[in-house]
Amino acid sequence: MGTAKLLLASAAAIGLLASAAVAEDNMNGMITKIDRLNSTISIQEVQGGTVGANGGATGPVQEFKAKDAGMLESVHAGDRVSFSTDANGSKTITKLQKAK
Repeated sequence: MGTAKLLLASAAAIGLLASAAVAEDNMNGMITKIDRLNSTISIQEVQGGTVGANGGATGPVQEFKAKDAGMLESVHAGDRVSFSTDANGSKTITKLQKAK
């Protein structure tokens, strides 16, 4: 019985980790700061959807490393962006584009 519980708990933990990685895949935010010399960008996550409909930033400001320094050339502080991070949990942006 103990082995079955251990397997079930392990499966649940793996499921949680997988869902967290998928949740981070595509996020929306507003750029608060860009450091092109160090290839870093600070983004405040914004709430998606129409609930609340105020469009304001809701999360803490987080600093990310850009996978490619060239992706920072077309964005500026104050821009709303859609971005993806590395799936392994590191704070590396792999995709960055201005929100429409």
